Amino acid sequence: MNIQAILENKVKEAVLKIFNAELPSVEFQPTRKDFEGDVTVVVFPMLRVVKGNPVQIGEQIGTFLKDEVAEVSDFNVVKGFLNLVVSDTFYINFFNGIKDESNYGLVTESASDAVMVEYSSPNTNKPLHLGHIRNNLLGYSVAEILKASGKKVYKTQIINDRGIHICKSMLAWQRFGNGETPENTGLKGDKLVGNYYVAFDKAYKAEIAEMVVDGVDEKEAAKEAPILLEAQQMLQKWEAGDEEVTSLWKKMNGWVYKGFEETYKNMGVDFDKLYYESDTYLLGKDVVADGLEKGVFYKKDDGSVWIDLTEEGLDEKIVLRSDGTAVYMTQDIGTAIQRVKDYPDIMGMVYTVGNEQDYHFKVLFLILKKLGFSWAEQLHHLSYGMVDLPSGKMKSREGTVVDADDLMVDMTSTARELSEELGKLEEYSHEEKQVLYKMVGMGALKYYILKVDPKKRILFNPEESVDFQGNTGPFIQYTYARIQSILRKAKDTRVDVSTTLEVTAELHPKEKELIKQIQLFPETIQLAAANFSPALIANYVYDLVKEFNSFYQQVSILGEADEQKKALRVQLSRKVSEVIESGFKLLGIDVPERM
Repeated sequence: MNIQAILENKVKEAVLKIFNAELPSVEFQPTRKDFEGDVTVVVFPMLRVVKGNPVQIGEQIGTFLKDEVAEVSDFNVVKGFLNLVVSDTFYINFFNGIKDESNYGLVTESASDAVMVEYSSPNTNKPLHLGHIRNNLLGYSVAEILKASGKKVYKTQIINDRGIHICKSMLAWQRFGNGETPENTGLKGDKLVGNYYVAFDKAYKAEIAEMVVDGVDEKEAAKEAPILLEAQQMLQKWEAGDEEVTSLWKKMNGWVYKGFEETYKNMGVDFDKLYYESDTYLLGKDVVADGLEKGVFYKKDDGSVWIDLTEEGLDEKIVLRSDGTAVYMTQDIGTAIQRVKDYPDIMGMVYTVGNEQDYHFKVLFLILKKLGFSWAEQLHHLSYGMVDLPSGKMKSREGTVVDADDLMVDMTSTARELSEELGKLEEYSHEEKQVLYKMVGMGALKYYILKVDPKKRILFNPEESVDFQGNTGPFIQYTYARIQSILRKAKDTRVDVSTTLEVTAELHPKEKELIKQIQLFPETIQLAAANFSPALIANYVYDLVKEFNSFYQQVSILGEADEQKKALRVQLSRKVSEVIESGFKLLGIDVPERM
């Protein structure tokens, strides 16, 4: 039981005995650095049930806790804040209990509490870019955090492999490709197809400009440009099952999938199940027909089907066009239901999609609730802000996006340049250096993106992210490597790390602070899972590393003469490194043994 759980019961007991009042809950906060104490009880909320001066109330409760609770060694009251000093004995007992726990903080998976996390979900007309990197890193990390919190997790994506976007790339390849393939060009398949999406846009704009010169209105030209009409005809042929178009579609999508696989592997993300829009876009039509019978939906005079959500503060939303064709909402309704059929143990789903789709998901979740699906209460839109660069916004059609593969290569190169400047890798082989450069570069990229609250927009600065000082991935990786060096030296000098610290021992203030920080790890995982926020894990690990570096600078570890103190400090160092490794694993980041 953690200290707050112990204290909550005892504070309630104190209020009942002293004031004959029942306290519904107790508000805690960390004690401010400028006051003595470890945990602070906020007295002000108690004034609802206990009348009196908050300072006097705090004094009476503090006296009771000091006399009656072994874990409280002292207290002080500042205005309405009761600062409690927790005994060294409590922290020593806690640390002795977890120092050899290999999966500290992680909860065993529950077979009955499964959740599906969707992320990536790209279009097949272009390679993945910086925006996809944030999406993938967020989705993957949230899946790992949910797993660590005790949930069974399925990772998935829906690949947008149909529609006008891929037809544009297909048509441009037919017109300008001269039989180019990934094999004969040496290009990754997703990049090759993306080049033709850009080529289509270039040709389309040229046709519009030509038509405008000939006197056609620009808006009309944009609708009637021959290349666009031809792409639309190609889409109609695809939907009709035309053999030639379908064959080209399969071939070019195949190139893209192979390219995506390579990018995902380099990024360090994976999936348990892939869904394809070409398989799912008709799924919701039967559900809409059923909902129409039940009165969830209604039909307009033109035959289109809608749902009225104005009473819920939303709008009317179309779910089937007048010609009977599905819209995105129809597909998403069907896909959600299909996923629960495929995985009957799913109790919830997390959709990792940018914040421009906030409204879409409000509508989707509400429709599924109105259709009577109990699991619809457990749906969550992991909405995130866009990623910008110092140079501005990215545009796929104009080919001005930051390519994910290129960025990952650049991050590795930046890590190499900085590492070479520091000049500490003389003993490394060429292969070991390459592994380290990638580990540091990818750690920098992932940490920089994941340390920010998902809802916030990010201005991504590659150079800033690879700094070896401050709140960065490389700074934390460097601290981990430093601890590994301490542990190797401790092993060489035969420090007995199996020693159990005696409960009567006295802790150095820095030892106590470090144990307090380690103690927060399990609840941080649960909090990050509840909030779908890897930022909570990232910033917790940074705080732990700052605390360790302060400990390292002020307390002798291997130079300590007292063998039991030395053993404790080595054990503490080892536990910190294990928590860093566990925390970073939840972010998809590796840690180096040497640096």
